[in-house]
Amino acid sequence: METEITTRVDGITRTTRVDTRTTLLDLLRERLGNTSPKKGCDHGQCGACTVLLDDRRVLACLTLAVTTHDHDITTADGLAPDGHLHPVHQAFLDNDAFQCGYCTPGQVCSAVGALAELAQGHPSHAGDITADPEPTRAEIAERMSGNLCRCGAYTNIITAVEQAARG
Repeated sequence: METEITTRVDGITRTTRVDTRTTLLDLLRERLGNTSPKKGCDHGQCGACTVLLDDRRVLACLTLAVTTHDHDITTADGLAPDGHLHPVHQAFLDNDAFQCGYCTPGQVCSAVGALAELAQGHPSHAGDITADPEPTRAEIAERMSGNLCRCGAYTNIITAVEQAARG
């Protein structure tokens, strides 16, 4: 069964006819030509497909495209309008927080989402749930734990997120 959906991807409104079983990841990559989110495991285990849906991070491989109708989707590319780098992008560059770069778009979107959660006071398993969370290395590592990096750049990724949190 197909239906028509309208989404705003990286600030551009798109109307597309999709099979109701289509994932957001397949919509973005195969139908809209946005290759920023990567297809890693296709099971929600690696985080390479992480995007922001209405400013909250989601795994695009586990999100049905039809559920995104009339919502804003931001990929790592959409965080840098007009060629200006987002502070998380800049921090990743400054700290060599990538090696092969495959996981980087998902890591960047996850970091932006994690920092927003921290700013909103959302607790995690790493911190004291009775206090406002702080962007400590342990807190950042906990919040980023759903994003795998096969190259092992975790130390630099955490450092980059720390830098973005301070800036």
